[in-house]
Amino acid sequence: MSKKQLLINAFNMNCVGHINHGLWTHPRDDSVDFNTLGYWTRLAATLERGLFDGLFIADIIGVYDVYQQSVDLTLKESIQLPVNDPLLLVPAMAAVTQHLGFGVTANLSYEPPYLFARRMSTLDHLTGGRAGWNIVTGYLDSGARAMGLPAMDAHDQRYERADDYLELLYKLWEGSWEDGAVRRDKAARIYADPARVHRVRHEGPFYRLDGYHLSEPSRQRTPVLFQAGASDRGQRFSARHAEGIFIAATDKAGTRKLVDSLRAQAVRAGRRAEDLKIFIGVSVVVGRTAHEAQQKFDEYWQYASAEAGLAHFASSTGVDFARYGPDDPIDYGNSNAIESAAQTAQASALTRRKLLERFRLGSRYPTLVGDAASVADELESWLEETGIDGINLTRTVTPESYEDFIELVIPELQQRGRFKTAYAEGSLRHKLFGDGDRLPARHVGASYRWG
Repeated sequence: MSKKQLLINAFNMNCVGHINHGLWTHPRDDSVDFNTLGYWTRLAATLERGLFDGLFIADIIGVYDVYQQSVDLTLKESIQLPVNDPLLLVPAMAAVTQHLGFGVTANLSYEPPYLFARRMSTLDHLTGGRAGWNIVTGYLDSGARAMGLPAMDAHDQRYERADDYLELLYKLWEGSWEDGAVRRDKAARIYADPARVHRVRHEGPFYRLDGYHLSEPSRQRTPVLFQAGASDRGQRFSARHAEGIFIAATDKAGTRKLVDSLRAQAVRAGRRAEDLKIFIGVSVVVGRTAHEAQQKFDEYWQYASAEAGLAHFASSTGVDFARYGPDDPIDYGNSNAIESAAQTAQASALTRRKLLERFRLGSRYPTLVGDAASVADELESWLEETGIDGINLTRTVTPESYEDFIELVIPELQQRGRFKTAYAEGSLRHKLFGDGDRLPARHVGASYRWG
């Protein structure tokens, strides 16, 4: 019986400081070059050499201004500010790769669905079917204010809006143009058959539309759908729509419980448990020996900023930790930001001191430190004990964190039969699920196909 193989995405963002904050100051880190195409095309080529499944690109609308009620530390440490558009990176990276998938984050609360549908279809065309969309509804009041709103919608209402948004997009991507509508018949002077292109009419609680999808069908039609909500309402949304789910993991028992819950909810929604590919975020510091890895971690730690990590978490939870002493109990309240993050912190009674210790490398993600064998052991353990499918590998010092992982950990995983030795052919969806380019018939989106 073959072993379950690990899926691996690189986790990045079109900014200087993403997850492991402060490491942009390391002398070997080149993330300050994020404004250049060369930075991204070199990264894409490196990841494809390592057979990574995809590059998962985060994004935010707004700024982190909860900590100290200010953006001062955010600007000094470049805590996801400045941040550029993630979608504009992808065509350049697609041009230097053949297989690497691209999961781009876009906040539906501020994107008109009619235009967004065209942007993603265009991206799927230009990548040859390698486009994915990380569906987010936003969690920063600063973003809402910047968009001319007094504040974000309430947490659950954001998901109600998202359901309506997705229904409209499915009608455009799946139902407006039939298969075979595009003929490209020069002799008959018929590019597209009018009888097979259909007007979409949508009257929803949040969105209205009367029109045709502007793009002809791309290879996948609907991009691969990613989502990261872990609240009760977020899980219900994922069970209905998501194909890839990104969850925060602190311990294996809790992760197993969440994974089982997500798969059970997908089954209740008429899907299969294996229709979900579930990823956790992980940082890895690897060396040729355990001693070398620990030395590297200790070196990185000298440049990391735990306080910047705390400022990031402050906006994730809506709590200004600067108001509390090191060991004061913290009231996480009823968050309208990332509800699951606040609930987990409250349940664990995380004080400011505990959080700063946890963010030692500037991040709240699990960090694996060791030689290739020990890192592979731990990744295998997460795979088997929690039921996840893969990891989103965060960057520490770039580009060496990805290069070290490719040089040392990938061969170890391949030797154990835990990672592929070559890319499969096909779209991103087919590479992930092995079941064709399009949404399967059991996915809600497929019900909007013409006929």
